[in-house]
Amino acid sequence: MPIPDVEYRETMTEAAFFDLDKTIIAGSSAMAFGKPLYQAGFLGKRNLLRLGIGHLTYMLFGADKATLERVRDEMLDLVSGWSRADIDAVVAHTLSDVIEPLVFAEALFLIDEHTRAGRKVYVVSASPQEFVTPIAKMVGIDNVIATKIRTDGLGRYVPELEQYVMGEGKVEAIKEVAIRDGLDLEGSYAYTDSFTDMPMLEAVGNPVVVNPDKELKEVAEANDWPIIEFQRPVSLTPRVQPPPKRVWIPLVVGIAIGGIAIAVSRRTPPTS
Repeated sequence: MPIPDVEYRETMTEAAFFDLDKTIIAGSSAMAFGKPLYQAGFLGKRNLLRLGIGHLTYMLFGADKATLERVRDEMLDLVSGWSRADIDAVVAHTLSDVIEPLVFAEALFLIDEHTRAGRKVYVVSASPQEFVTPIAKMVGIDNVIATKIRTDGLGRYVPELEQYVMGEGKVEAIKEVAIRDGLDLEGSYAYTDSFTDMPMLEAVGNPVVVNPDKELKEVAEANDWPIIEFQRPVSLTPRVQPPPKRVWIPLVVGIAIGGIAIAVSRRTPPTS
């Protein structure tokens, strides 16, 4: 999409696009729901073991395009015939226990900063929207761009994709949203950990890499892009009695600010 002229851009809205896995949360959203799906009878022990191995590999080494495409195809075969309503129920029932402990405090801080600056914030993820949308709402984001799996007339999944938000697919979806919502991509930000998201980073004027894999880190250093390490998962709902509100809120914000200040290895992206 061509960048609008300056006069037109002044009437447009800037945005911040956040990848989900290893960017907003410490891990894979799809794999995080493996145990709940197993307990609900959707997965067998072999499937659960494969998910566990895949999660460990992803956390240690990341995933290239070929691996992600293989996982996509396996996922489509696996979920075929499942009821979407049943999956929604499992996610809703287990969301706080499974995802809350994985949310990065630094991500929450940046999401809040962009919102305060008047930017529209989006989660952009290759994971299924059934997982992504509830997580996005949990962290205060209403706008979601995620993979959509087709369903039949009875609401059961079929092994076909309606939208695949991966690689170039992320950029296509972002550009469609930019036209629909009147977004200025040149003035917008994108955050991700994976080299497979290079198209998304190149689509905006302010790319930022978070917990980057080796390939992405090399590209970021070559282009002098900001590199941020998120290291502090923080539960959104304290498991113990919190201190008085006047102490608790500054404590959480202080952790987030401190994590970002320590972790930025290049330069901190502007927030206004």
